[in-house]
Amino acid sequence: MGSLPEPLRRLIKELGQLPGVGEQTAERLAFHLLQAEKPEALALAAAICDVKERLRPCERCLAASPEKCCAVCSDPARDQGLVLVVESERELAAFERMGRFVGVYHVLGGRASASEGRGYAARPIERLQERVRGGGVREIILGTNPDKHGDLALGPVVQALAGSGVKLTRLARGLPQGANIEYLGAPILEEALQERRAVSMER
Repeated sequence: MGSLPEPLRRLIKELGQLPGVGEQTAERLAFHLLQAEKPEALALAAAICDVKERLRPCERCLAASPEKCCAVCSDPARDQGLVLVVESERELAAFERMGRFVGVYHVLGGRASASEGRGYAARPIERLQERVRGGGVREIILGTNPDKHGDLALGPVVQALAGSGVKLTRLARGLPQGANIEYLGAPILEEALQERRAVSMER
């Protein structure tokens, strides 16, 4: 790869930083962009810039939004008292594709790492506490992935909500163990929501 022009080497390196993109895939993508018409390549660059420059965390749920309050949180038809806690926008998008969830969301902002002994950042959990203290929240559904990382997220969230009086539930364990919510079909997610179970907040 050392014989390639420096801009192309840099593009391959940057593309290789993307999740799930190995060196060969990064090379294929880079050569595709090299051979693409200039408007096509620049449209991709503009879309990336827009994502980084125009989107910011929603003031309520912390999902990416071009406005202070995202489209879901500002929708008067959504049930503001039913909050589904998800790990990231990817899981939020999966539930929205389902088209059946009538509540709103709260985004924790990434995965927990059991191997590194760390959980979610304090800010999203503190914001969730603020939403509950603000009143109107009657149920919080823990919508983390059914694996050890998702399980690791539950402790800090449950602890933060202890004594709040809000009903705390979790997606039904019909979800395949180790599965990623973003890849599951609508029928599986809908059943997991409908059959959700209570979570004890006793420590």
